[in-house]
Amino acid sequence: QVQLVESGGGLVQAGGSLRLSCAASGRTFSRYTVGWFRQAPGKEREFVARIRWSDSSTGYADSVKGRFTISRDNAKNTVYLQMNSLRPEDTAVYYCAAKALTTYDFWGQGTQVTVSS
Repeated sequence: QVQLVESGGGLVQAGGSLRLSCAASGRTFSRYTVGWFRQAPGKEREFVARIRWSDSSTGYADSVKGRFTISRDNAKNTVYLQMNSLRPEDTAVYYCAAKALTTYDFWGQGTQVTVSS
């Protein structure tokens, strides 16, 4: 089992920045690919970014490319999502999730990000 706890959400003005953290406990976190997802009110959950355990390669949704950066610190069992140039449409609950193979099996409780215009 892997337990995930997100933090770092809050209220920010458009154009501002936030850094989300996803802290893990349990099994060796470095062996998992970690993704960030978000869900806005009335919308389905969507992929935001991911970082692979094997080579730390990253991937992003088109909507956040160039603005968000995902990184990991295996020594601290933590994955970060640096969010810059935030827009009102980035407002959502942000979740981190971890997978060993193909399915994200472990999820955090989410952290709210609100971007005001």
